[in-house]
Amino acid sequence: MRVLIVGAGIIGMTLAYEWQKRNPNDDIIIIDKESHEAVHASGKNSGILHAGFYYNSDSLKAKLTADGNRLMKEFCKEKNIKINETGKLVVAKNEEELETLKELEKRSKSNNAGAYLISEEEAKKIDENAKTHKFALYSPNTASVNPREVCKALRKDLEEKGVEFIFNMPFGKYNKSYDFLINAAGLYADKIAHKFNIGQNYSVIPFKGLYLKYLGIDKIKTQIYPVPNIKNPFLGVHFTLMADNTIKIGPTAIPAFWRENYAGFSLFNFNEIMEILGIEAKMFFRHKWFRNLAFYEMKYYLPKNLINEAKKLVYKLRGDFKVYPPGIRAQLVNLDDLSLVMDFLVEKRENQIHILNAVSPAFTAAFAFSKYVLGEKDLELL
Repeated sequence: MRVLIVGAGIIGMTLAYEWQKRNPNDDIIIIDKESHEAVHASGKNSGILHAGFYYNSDSLKAKLTADGNRLMKEFCKEKNIKINETGKLVVAKNEEELETLKELEKRSKSNNAGAYLISEEEAKKIDENAKTHKFALYSPNTASVNPREVCKALRKDLEEKGVEFIFNMPFGKYNKSYDFLINAAGLYADKIAHKFNIGQNYSVIPFKGLYLKYLGIDKIKTQIYPVPNIKNPFLGVHFTLMADNTIKIGPTAIPAFWRENYAGFSLFNFNEIMEILGIEAKMFFRHKWFRNLAFYEMKYYLPKNLINEAKKLVYKLRGDFKVYPPGIRAQLVNLDDLSLVMDFLVEKRENQIHILNAVSPAFTAAFAFSKYVLGEKDLELL
């Protein structure tokens, strides 16, 4: 069988990895419109390996993240990729946020994520700079890796097993035949699905994640996150301790105007801006939560606001910052009610699989997610 996979990101490559294990005699071709693997979200994320305590227990994210964390760590150890076993503290600012912390602990138990509540004093022993109100949620299973190293090693492994990569090849220009199609095109997965009359009631809108690199003297020893609003899929401005011990703050979740709206007018796309602004305008006027989110996030274009938000999570933050490369989150929207799709979403046909929504923690969950998509019996959830 000739299998065509669109997208050389973490999801496209782990699907190839899993397919090749099951069907070693099949021909697998991965195409990508960019010049190498993991150009977008797969290479621009922070490489955090999430534990899986944020998600409702009936969601795919809940069912796949803990296993994905374990499988990703196994792959990294096999390939001698550094894993920074940092752990994570989710810290509360006030009494009201303690209720959400308790809910996250319940979800952690349901999802086998290993996170649990600790006292303010215990949190200080883990990281003396972490500031919390009475309690914090501690996640020992959270870690960080270099996502580009992971994707580079995965590509090398696949090529050694005979998987063919064709870069600078948009799906629209690929003219060879194939027997099975896997659409893992990230920001453009909806567009490819629409060509096959699949997922017409969904569209991707981009959210921009801005970061600042911290160059100061007050270090952190663990990932420090705020208590999130669990009604939306964003985790809030936080401290990321990367695999090389770089500290950065962010990301924002600013509604972007075109799919690759990283900086200025780079990669400007007029057709996309008209389409995406149209969707965002409808969301803005229909949903108060989206208006609040847009206004709240736009303030982070001023770095001082990003820094001030981060300062709420720690006792000391002295020193300079510099701009760190931004990322774009491909977030699926249900056009019927203009709601954000909160979970992974996969559409299957007889000889096609379309990965329509693979938002965070897709990097963490990638190996487990691929097993699920290709039909591992104990993960048959559709």
